[in-house]
Amino acid sequence: MTPLLVFDIETIPDTAGFARLHDLPAGIPDGEIAEMALLQRRQTSGSDFLPHYLHRIVAISCALRTGDQFRVWTLGRDGESERDIVQRFYDGIEKYTPQLVSWNGGGFDLPVLHYRGLMHGITAQRYWEWGEDDKEFKWNNYLSRYHTRHLDLMDVLAMYQPRANAPLDELARLCGFPGKLGMDGSQVWNAFQAGKLTDICDYCETDVVNTHLLYLRFEHMRGALTTEAYHGETAKVRAALQALEGGHWQAFLAAWKE
Repeated sequence: MTPLLVFDIETIPDTAGFARLHDLPAGIPDGEIAEMALLQRRQTSGSDFLPHYLHRIVAISCALRTGDQFRVWTLGRDGESERDIVQRFYDGIEKYTPQLVSWNGGGFDLPVLHYRGLMHGITAQRYWEWGEDDKEFKWNNYLSRYHTRHLDLMDVLAMYQPRANAPLDELARLCGFPGKLGMDGSQVWNAFQAGKLTDICDYCETDVVNTHLLYLRFEHMRGALTTEAYHGETAKVRAALQALEGGHWQAFLAAWKE
């Protein structure tokens, strides 16, 4: 069985990067710099969404299905540096060569990881394999949009048409899964400023499990999992979550209606 790694990132404005780009004097509080960055973005694009390269990663949640195990954890939960978070994520790909699955990973998570990895001098040889050393990657690698070694489930279900994209929260709840719990992406910066890193990581973990469950439903729909195998996989997820500590898992299990 090829290891399956579902992932999701949480980010905040890169205030240090914005300050460097605009030669801001030292001593300006991060909150004020973030407001400058967001105001500039609104004036130039009409949106608060910062450029991908100005998103600083504070958490990467991972759901790994390998062997007979299903595990969920978050890189960054202990306040590690962004460099360590990103390097450890790519080290996992180096170790497992997993099937990667995301929700909008092609549009957001991976480009952010690319830019931040470049800034921090990260090494990620396996991830960036295009087929020069491993011929299997020539026709199925992590980088090409229409290859499946990384499957952006949102992109695939929408037939690569942005106007057909669906929000993770709403589609998960329509399928009987819990959907987003505790917060959403727009609240992460305020939560981070308030010192609520644990809440951010908990939220990110529930997102990644929602994505994993949607992927299982997708695999069942396309015939890669029999009905019996599908229910076996969801039962494994439920059992794994029941064994974990954390109020977010109790809330997640209570909201799981499928």
